[in-house]
Amino acid sequence: MSETIGLLVMAYGTASGPEDIERYYTDIRGGRQPSPEHLQELTDRYAAIGNAFPLTEVTTAEAEGLADTLTGRGFGRFRPYLGMKHSPPFISDTVDRMRSEGIERAIGIVMAPHWSGMSIQTYTDRVTTAVLEHGGPRFSFVQQWYDHPSFLSFLTARVADAHAKLSDAERENAYTIFSAHSLPTRTIDDGTMRCKYCTARRCADRCTYAFQLRDTADRIAAVLDLRAYGTAWQSAGRTADPWWGPPIEDVIPELAKAGHSAVVVCSAGFVTDHLEILYDLDIEAAKIAADAGIAFSRTEMPNADPAFLEVLGDVVGDHLVEN
Repeated sequence: MSETIGLLVMAYGTASGPEDIERYYTDIRGGRQPSPEHLQELTDRYAAIGNAFPLTEVTTAEAEGLADTLTGRGFGRFRPYLGMKHSPPFISDTVDRMRSEGIERAIGIVMAPHWSGMSIQTYTDRVTTAVLEHGGPRFSFVQQWYDHPSFLSFLTARVADAHAKLSDAERENAYTIFSAHSLPTRTIDDGTMRCKYCTARRCADRCTYAFQLRDTADRIAAVLDLRAYGTAWQSAGRTADPWWGPPIEDVIPELAKAGHSAVVVCSAGFVTDHLEILYDLDIEAAKIAADAGIAFSRTEMPNADPAFLEVLGDVVGDHLVEN
């Protein structure tokens, strides 16, 4: 019988319901409880989207669909596992489960295409620590996939679809924003910016995360011949630290002042519907655009779309061939 390969699909995590919001918020704050004001603000945001908490369900469907895709392509027999950073099933617990179920070889992939020492690296570090402490499968990791041709083609089509939702007049002078989740930053001795806690060697000359988002924008804009586009950041945390900017909520009014008729947002750093999409874009950013008098459109999230599962199959398939 052929070996079963573990497929560990990782994501940030989410509250499981209104009663779990405080636990979740405390976890993402490293065990520090949020202030009552900040907790109420987050609770209100979830309420505004109908207390929807789809991340776990969608990521589970992505993991199961990707495992089926890889198995169907003849790469082996894959068993899907879900590991979350800030909610059950936690990454370390899932690694323990994989070990107990006899998985000896595994592939890890985070459902975020751009690499950062503050994001992707922290997921793989948790896996590595769990294996070192308790044993477990032999892992290899897909470190980044923002520039994979299949993903770029998929995302390009989604941007084109978002433009198509506008009227001809709106589309004529639309501006496209490519966004990702902001991260806290620091300025180093030479005056350049880095993600605050990132010490990765690959960021020695420039911040990999910020560069990759801009590269995403440039590549898609070249294919679609977008003349007006740029990058912005969303969903910054409530901390005293400076975060990557400009924030998308500041950019939209400036676009209106500059005479743009519409803004199209491609949230390229996310692949599932969750609070940062359903509230930060669909409610907050859309209202800012409406108040500024310009049209708003965004790209549809990949979620577990069969076309996206084929993209992930290409990404992990190439990784398997190379490793």
